[in-house]
Amino acid sequence: MAGKRPVFTENFSSNLLTIHSFLGLEGDSAYQHLLDRLFEDIVPTICQFPKSGPSFLARTIRSSDAQRLIKKLQARLKRADDLREFILDDYLVLYLIRRDRVVFLSIKHHRQLSFDLKGFLPER
Repeated sequence: MAGKRPVFTENFSSNLLTIHSFLGLEGDSAYQHLLDRLFEDIVPTICQFPKSGPSFLARTIRSSDAQRLIKKLQARLKRADDLREFILDDYLVLYLIRRDRVVFLSIKHHRQLSFDLKGFLPER
């Protein structure tokens, strides 16, 4: 069975550059390790088994503000879209399964600020 085609958003690429800056000069080897794991192992695995990561929207949401934001997010997704997350060492990868593609939306180090979905989620 063939895997899904990977697509990387501009935001995902920008996040990688931000992570490199975030880690600083001392983090060059950690950054290279991230890139190696990501592109040699994680991306192929997610493309072959896209439901490897848990559903981002299946979380229990208790905050009314978060519930409101989730509803706005759901309104931007197509009916068959599946928004998922994958933990890779100290990083959280956010990706979207859409038809024959896996769209890599964002990657963040756990010590960075949260995701900004508004800027990179494609319009319906």
